[in-house]
Amino acid sequence: MPSLIFVLLLFADASVSPDLWRARDAQDRATLVHLAMQSSSAADTHAADADSLYKAALAQSTLAEVAMEVRDKPQAKFAAEAGMKAADKAVALKSDHAEYHRILGTLCGQAAAAVGGLGALKYGRCALDEVNKALELDPKSSVNYLSHGVGNYYLPQALGGGVDLAIRDFEKAITLDAKNADAHLWLGVALRKANRNAEAQKAFERSVQLNPARVWAKQQLEKTASR
Repeated sequence: MPSLIFVLLLFADASVSPDLWRARDAQDRATLVHLAMQSSSAADTHAADADSLYKAALAQSTLAEVAMEVRDKPQAKFAAEAGMKAADKAVALKSDHAEYHRILGTLCGQAAAAVGGLGALKYGRCALDEVNKALELDPKSSVNYLSHGVGNYYLPQALGGGVDLAIRDFEKAITLDAKNADAHLWLGVALRKANRNAEAQKAFERSVQLNPARVWAKQQLEKTASR
């Protein structure tokens, strides 16, 4: 199961290459590595351009997302930490841009999940603060609620998170954008954790219907239907 985040997609700047989304959906890590290197090189060349930095951060986060899906934590950690550097610079250049804060929070969460244990504390506060800042700047964004929900999914109830809050966030994300395939996907993950398998299966089915190319969504549907 992927880590916090890890989630992105289909909501980002339309100028980002569609190859990134196709590779994410197909879990094509070779292409994702190439695109991450390419975008990072462009960001190094245009170090004062927030959009170039954001695209580099997004590509690294997408790679980290898929690495977590296939349980390659070392690759996820490397990509997330590389992306954090670019995202942090983008936020410094344009601190009022909600999406830049969201991608930084997502990357911090990915790093936390990849490291695990006490090491995750190093990144946990960044993840929480940055996603909350994104919501503050754009409270009507479906993807911001999606990222917030993933955070709540992994945060223990004793620390203010939990599956019930996550479900609420995912439902809010769907209310704001009923075609948000990732929100339906993560709603299914949370419902399954809450032992609401019949509802979870419906959520996964809707996610696959909206984005039939997404390998991970199909895997989750098959996993739930077999129970």
